[in-house]
Amino acid sequence: MKVTDDQEVDVVRILFSDAPIEESDEDKPGVILDYDREGNLVGVEILMASQRITNPRSVEYAVAG
Repeated sequence: MKVTDDQEVDVVRILFSDAPIEESDEDKPGVILDYDREGNLVGVEILMASQRITNPRSVEYAVAG
């Protein structure tokens, strides 16, 4: 998984795999879901991230056992 914060365009992107993106849908305004050829979720883009996320530069990752 890879998380990027592009402050120039105010977009946070979370990639779940390196699969090529075949289709993108704007699920809610400003939230774009990216899918591969088989319909699997590849990534999520959050537009205007500074207005939607409290601290887009802070990432916490946890694995539940």
